[in-house]
Amino acid sequence: MPELPEVEALKGFLTEQVTGRTVEHVWPAAISVLKTYDPPPAALEGQVAGPVARYGKFLAIPAGGLYLVTHLARAGWLRWQDTLPAAPPRPGKSPLALRVALVGGGGFDLTEAGTQKRLAVYVVHDPAEVPGIARLGPDPFAEDFGEAEFTALLAGERRQIKGVLRDQSVIAGIGNAYSDEVLWAAKMSPFKIASRLEADEAARLYQAMESTLTEAVERSRGLAAGRLKAEKKSGLHVHGRAGEPCPACGDTIREVSFADSALQYCPTCQTGGKPLADRRLSRLLK
Repeated sequence: MPELPEVEALKGFLTEQVTGRTVEHVWPAAISVLKTYDPPPAALEGQVAGPVARYGKFLAIPAGGLYLVTHLARAGWLRWQDTLPAAPPRPGKSPLALRVALVGGGGFDLTEAGTQKRLAVYVVHDPAEVPGIARLGPDPFAEDFGEAEFTALLAGERRQIKGVLRDQSVIAGIGNAYSDEVLWAAKMSPFKIASRLEADEAARLYQAMESTLTEAVERSRGLAAGRLKAEKKSGLHVHGRAGEPCPACGDTIREVSFADSALQYCPTCQTGGKPLADRRLSRLLK
């Protein structure tokens, strides 16, 4: 799933490509992708696009007083094309969900692999009309969100820190991959209860979050949309690397599997050398 760093990079890429250009066509290829119907997607046609904004993992493209908002979900992606077919796409079994064509040529496709269709597109007057945006917690890069605010958020959370970091209503933009990376950088167990963190632990976690996300954004900055997936994978230290040696200590990276996801961690760096039981509700083995 694209997370804050990739969506931030897509925001920059799209801003360069679409700002000041007129929308010629908005063609849905899968009805399931549309989560709003009034205004219709065609209301964007003939409007001039402005700089793209990011809200957590959402992208919002302004055009003539409206916004085209999308969330790429787990298997969605944005594919830019300098030349698009002149004919509208035909609905079918293709991964294509929606196409936006610009006057003068070029545009982008929103695609989604697999059978679980969760990619979402909204046409709204204000991004806050999108329920997922309205529920978002603070952005890690917001000017008014610092270590003190982060620590205060954790104080009331009696959940495992892994789940807290992934909860978009608590902190916007972090998903499964970067929560693993942040916890590894902070040398913290994913099963540690958030409200039980000592002040120095919360400070260490905040610094790890800021540095991990900032470094990921910097690696992705300026890359074309088609290169972002490979860049994300190459920059991960533990996520998706179960069975490989930890780049910090050499211990074998372990995995805990859940119904629809998995986390990866280093026992030596994060759990005092003790493995975590591979059960949905497990706690650290003693």
